[in-house]
Amino acid sequence: QVQLVESGGGLVQPGGSLTISCAVSGSGFTFGFYAMNWYRQVPGKERDLVASITSAGSRTDYADSVKGRFTISRDNAKNMVYLQMNSLKPEDTAVYYCNPEEIFWRRYPGVRVWGQGTQVTVSS
Repeated sequence: QVQLVESGGGLVQPGGSLTISCAVSGSGFTFGFYAMNWYRQVPGKERDLVASITSAGSRTDYADSVKGRFTISRDNAKNMVYLQMNSLKPEDTAVYYCNPEEIFWRRYPGVRVWGQGTQVTVSS
């Protein structure tokens, strides 16, 4: 019953900026108890982790490919996670997904689910 809804993607020129959002809904869990992640996937390739944030937002981690350009944040009162993307490059083009840390899925629904993702295209 967990729902993950990503939004805010679009077409951006190289060097541009975009912020995408993830809304988490459902029952039987406290959103603010779990770390959240952003992933991205290019057609024909595996889904890769790009950013993580701890439950209270006190720590963040990034893939080397986005470090210094992307910022992950969260609003636990709204059950929302955000990814601010600056200095975008064509290689950032992908479908972006959010998902909780692994321990969430061991406790809650029994199997990991994914949202539809949001498409980010960086092209001139």
